[in-house]
Amino acid sequence: MALSPDSKNRRVTIKDVARKGGVSTQTVTRAINDMPGINIRTKDRIRKLAEELGYTPSRFAKGLVQGAGSCVGMVVPELTNPYFHAVVSSVVHHATQRGWQITLNEYPSDADNMMLAIEQIAAQVDAVIGWSGSGLAACQRVLGRRPLVLLDPEYPGAAGEVSFDYVHAAQLTLNHLISQGRTRISYLDSSPPQGLSVRAQAFARQAGELGLPLTFLSAEGSAKGARTAVSSLTETNLLPDALIAFNDVTAIGAIKALAAAGRSVPRECSVIGMDGIAIGELLTPELTTVSIDFNEIGATTVQLVEDLLDGKVPPGAMEAKRTLKYHMVLRQSS
Repeated sequence: MALSPDSKNRRVTIKDVARKGGVSTQTVTRAINDMPGINIRTKDRIRKLAEELGYTPSRFAKGLVQGAGSCVGMVVPELTNPYFHAVVSSVVHHATQRGWQITLNEYPSDADNMMLAIEQIAAQVDAVIGWSGSGLAACQRVLGRRPLVLLDPEYPGAAGEVSFDYVHAAQLTLNHLISQGRTRISYLDSSPPQGLSVRAQAFARQAGELGLPLTFLSAEGSAKGARTAVSSLTETNLLPDALIAFNDVTAIGAIKALAAAGRSVPRECSVIGMDGIAIGELLTPELTTVSIDFNEIGATTVQLVEDLLDGKVPPGAMEAKRTLKYHMVLRQSS
């Protein structure tokens, strides 16, 4: 007895077994977990049906019955980056409030390594939280029906997605710079393999809608890389009067380069970062940034994982796609 064709690519839930067996979910729970209060023939029938359907009770489901905590994996590209550290900290906070365990695995930032990181923890976890890569389909195959929830996804197809509204971030940033009278604005991108990053593309589209000229620079995605790129720019007559950085880390490098060249921030060049990591408040001048709420990232992601695990939200459904917005934090650099 199999599920309908439309159901083949989703996780088989306890509700599927109950519906096919003509029993309640409580009866399935008793049968699978060898609990009292169920006829032996019914128990054997339900267990056989569960096997035919490919249903295996997750560690999450067992935790509900037996009191054990769920275990969720996180695969993170760069824990040395304070942005990823802040996201992980928030996810761990909200997961531990539910009695869950988090298994963390770091990997170099490319798709093949993300898949390897998932393979290393797949047998230990009920779900995985990670960042998008081109090897998404292969990563999901490694997990089978266990949900993969992606943060800031570039490619569709994961069981769940928590996206960030870059268009809204671009609107906030560019409108702020226009209100300051800035007319020569550059975007310092993070040197993607080809073309512009997803963030830079959002800024390019919004600038086009506003009829605002926007030039693009490229740098290695680090403070050092940004400092090198902006140092070269200060030696020319092409210095913009406003610089939008890919993230706060590269914004810090830009401010360091401008200071070393004797350029005043924000008088000669306004600098705006993105993400809202805590170190921005420790700079001189303090960093203006388009900030995301890290607590909201953790709360939203953990709730989505829970909804997927307990069957409230089908994998890949519209309800499994959540979008968070940025807000402007005005400080001294702009």
